[in-house]
Amino acid sequence: MEIKKSPKADLESKKLTFALIGLVVTLFIVWRVFEYKSYDQQTFDDLQQTVEVIEEEMVEITKQEQPKIQPPAPKPQVTQIQIVEDDVEVEDVEIDAEVDQDEVIEEYEFTPPEIEEEEIVEAEIFKVVEEMPEFPGGAAKMMEFIQKNIKYPMMARESDIQGRVFVNFVVEPDGSITNVTVMRGIGGGCDEEALRVVQSMPNWKPGKQRGSAVRCSFTVPIIFKLQ
Repeated sequence: MEIKKSPKADLESKKLTFALIGLVVTLFIVWRVFEYKSYDQQTFDDLQQTVEVIEEEMVEITKQEQPKIQPPAPKPQVTQIQIVEDDVEVEDVEIDAEVDQDEVIEEYEFTPPEIEEEEIVEAEIFKVVEEMPEFPGGAAKMMEFIQKNIKYPMMARESDIQGRVFVNFVVEPDGSITNVTVMRGIGGGCDEEALRVVQSMPNWKPGKQRGSAVRCSFTVPIIFKLQ
């Protein structure tokens, strides 16, 4: 059994439907408006944060050093040439640039000047003086020095060579020994050994003549004897 609605009830139902549709549309429009405002506010906040970040990243501008002012270049020095009158008379010299091939030209020989050599005058060597030179400590110390330092040569030992070697030398004013020579030797290496020992002697007490130290000749006999 169908229930038939009255025209009045049908009209009210339609009005209610349209009212509900209008309410839904109104709510949708209000929601969209609020969403748009919220989006604008968020965009504005993001933009403000970006600006703050850019301000923080700004590089501090440092003061640039001004270029140093170069000093002015020195003025070039000008050399003044002073002309002096030349009163010196110069003789005319004839130069013949043309020479005949058959003409004989004399060779010029250069003769160096003679240089006189200065003679080196050595101080006089005395053989006998007022105070004769002396080994430090005397003759006994000299014989002790020789016996301690002498080495019998192997050749002389094997050949049974014995004897005395006379050695002559000069005692300088400072006591040093120079010009050591063998006056009489026995060979077998003994002469060389005697020279070596005398040359190794310490400085002597120099000889004196009239209170001044002078060069003095002295002779020492060195005995080589097999035991």
